Amino acid sequence: MEPDILELERFLPYRLYRLADTVSREFSRIYKERHGLTRPEWRTLSGLGERGTMTATELGEQSAMHKTKVSRAVAELERRRWLTRTPDENDRRVEHLALTKTGLATYREMVPLAKAFEGELLARLSDEERVAIVRGVAALEGALERK
Repeated sequence: MEPDILELERFLPYRLYRLADTVSREFSRIYKERHGLTRPEWRTLSGLGERGTMTATELGEQSAMHKTKVSRAVAELERRRWLTRTPDENDRRVEHLALTKTGLATYREMVPLAKAFEGELLARLSDEERVAIVRGVAALEGALERK
């Protein structure tokens, strides 16, 4: 191989991106079929479902989404009456987002489906491969956090 050629198919960052995108698209079929959600809407719903009240900035950081995608997802979930916005008492530019009862019910319906999807995905691997992937991902996350 020439030194100035990068084989993307062997380049780890590219492989991780492709893998994450493939897995995300496969899972997205489930929430799209059930509720017509986009990936940003699902990430917003699940972030609020897990953590309760958050700001749009916190949601963006937690889900690694650009603020425009967060804003559109929030607007759509609010239109569906799945979330509410409450202005911050000290800073009117900040809104606290929370799921409504309907939004929370939708989230709770999706949790077992998400866990089943994860289980089915991991079931495609041997026990040794499952342990290796979980440890490897955790090691990479830890290494990047220490950066």
